[in-house]
Amino acid sequence: MTVKAKKHLGQHFLTDKNICKKIAQQYQKHRNCNKVLEIGPGMGALTSFLLEDDLDVRVMEIDRDSIEYLKNNFPQLESKISEADFLKVDLKEIMGDEPFGVVGNFPYNISSQILFKCIDYRNQIPEIMGMFQKEVALRIAEKPGSKQYGILSVLLQTYYDIEYCFTVDEHVFNPPPKVKSGVIRCTRNDRTTLPCDEKLFKQLVKMSFNQRRKTIRNSIKQLLQGAVIEHPYLALRPEVLSVEQFIELTLMVEEAIKQQSLD
Repeated sequence: MTVKAKKHLGQHFLTDKNICKKIAQQYQKHRNCNKVLEIGPGMGALTSFLLEDDLDVRVMEIDRDSIEYLKNNFPQLESKISEADFLKVDLKEIMGDEPFGVVGNFPYNISSQILFKCIDYRNQIPEIMGMFQKEVALRIAEKPGSKQYGILSVLLQTYYDIEYCFTVDEHVFNPPPKVKSGVIRCTRNDRTTLPCDEKLFKQLVKMSFNQRRKTIRNSIKQLLQGAVIEHPYLALRPEVLSVEQFIELTLMVEEAIKQQSLD
């Protein structure tokens, strides 16, 4: 039995075992995390090598054909296969309160959303390792000063150290995607909480990059609610600011809004 890739699920099955093994080897068990959740395992190309590494593997899949294949070919996964949508499920119901890594050859069409959800569970997820569309992988790992640096770069780098591992060519997939892929590893840093309001921080970052050709002052006018602040950062474009500078700017905006409400 084999599983036919379904376009509406964004499935591209990796067929090169050497690449599968190389990807699995990128998981570093950061903070001694031996428990992993693989998203979208398909026919288990990556799963088999994760199991060889003596990891406690649980998989999450929404394609019933793939689930049937996994049950038939990976008896060691019995009771560890979740038929669920990663974006909709409460991860604590499946993984409990223990730390776990997130791994996978992620569907390109939802890969950014997967990462945003991982950020929400960041204190339980010490490591994220997987394959993305190369352009997205590079954007995640990019540093300030680049046109690739954006919302996902800032929000993920706030809590994780990012390493771009290697590029994967199109021909090792069935069916081949139209773009190259990139494997990255994200390991949790030491930042537990932000000194500023987290919701405001996210709003500021998103508003700044949604109009990235404008200066930050013009992009966040609505956020300021009429409050006035003066700082050199406001005359810049968002791609030049580091995570720390965005936090600093959020603190200034937070204080300005507070003062505005008191006046």
